[in-house]
Amino acid sequence: MASCNYPRRETLLLLLVAYLTWGGVALLGLSLLRQVGGPWKLAAGLMLLFGLLMALVPRLQSDSWRLHLYLALQATLVTALIPLHAAPLSTFAILNFVLSAQAMLMLPLGRGLSWIGLLTLLTGGAFVYRLGWPGGLLTLLPYAGGYLFFGTFAHVLARAEAARRRSQALLAELQEAHRQLQAYATQVEALAVAQERNRLAREMHDTLGHRLTVAAVQLEGAQRLIPTDPERASRMVETVRRQVREALAELRQTVAALQAPLEADLALDRALTRLATGFEEATDIAVHLTLPNEMPALPAAHRLALYRAAQEALTNVQRHAQASNVWLQLARRDGEIELLVGDDGIGFPANAEENGFGLRGLRERAVQLGGALRLESRPGGGAQLRLHLPLAFSEESEPP
Repeated sequence: MASCNYPRRETLLLLLVAYLTWGGVALLGLSLLRQVGGPWKLAAGLMLLFGLLMALVPRLQSDSWRLHLYLALQATLVTALIPLHAAPLSTFAILNFVLSAQAMLMLPLGRGLSWIGLLTLLTGGAFVYRLGWPGGLLTLLPYAGGYLFFGTFAHVLARAEAARRRSQALLAELQEAHRQLQAYATQVEALAVAQERNRLAREMHDTLGHRLTVAAVQLEGAQRLIPTDPERASRMVETVRRQVREALAELRQTVAALQAPLEADLALDRALTRLATGFEEATDIAVHLTLPNEMPALPAAHRLALYRAAQEALTNVQRHAQASNVWLQLARRDGEIELLVGDDGIGFPANAEENGFGLRGLRERAVQLGGALRLESRPGGGAQLRLHLPLAFSEESEPP
């Protein structure tokens, strides 16, 4: 019934129950006193004072001196009312049920039990004063049991309310932590997209810009040689034509990458299919694509890593492998998602992996996602790239 322990609705409900008990005791006790000619007016005044004091309960703080003063005043009123009753069982002693519940609701367990013990002693003293010994003690027994029962029930309610409040506080903390994690994940994915676009911009500048610069120089030289050495000028024009074709192929690859869906709803199977088709059209290298029948659920960061690994591998095949066929495979096995890209080209020396193929960024991204990237080759035997990402890590990382 304390406002510090219960929400306003529950506080008012418990106070209503207390007043209903008080009203029932007043009607029954005063009517019996009036029938036998007892001091019912004095009892009515004491009952009215008891009811007025109960109105202070919502304003009392748990385990405060005002609460102890309130209980002491109410216990004194009940003790004064009990001897006024003429019947063997005093109706007014029922008011101590309310005080027992209030004490156990608003006080620690030890102090609440102390108040129940004090109420029992006061009630027993009033019964012995009115009924004598041992009749007063025998009359006390059902009341003492009632005080303990209602007090225990109130204590259980108080503990349940405290547990509910702790659960709500913990839930609020977890929801806030989850919100922060979601915001962090969104920032990480946005940063990954921005970094990837920056990489593509640098790649376009380094590769396409270089080829076009060389082509421009070759054309200027060919223009000067046309009057004096047309055969050499023709060879230079042919070189420029080859450079432009290669630049066009690289431009198509870069534009396809820029147009690839990088948002959170990227469909990896469709993106890989489009990547393979565009690669075949640009390079005339056959791509043998194998995808799982059912795609596992992956977060955007994992889908992006797999897509970029396939894209980088195909770009390296185009530039260095001199291959006729590429095998692009995505498979789910042993709790992992695996991307495999292999070719039938000329391969490369082992010490050329980092410097020649620029896969360091992909490897770092794989490690960040809990996986690994491996590139294998032997001269004349083609190259093979494998990217492993754990599905368990992916599912935990998936936003709700």
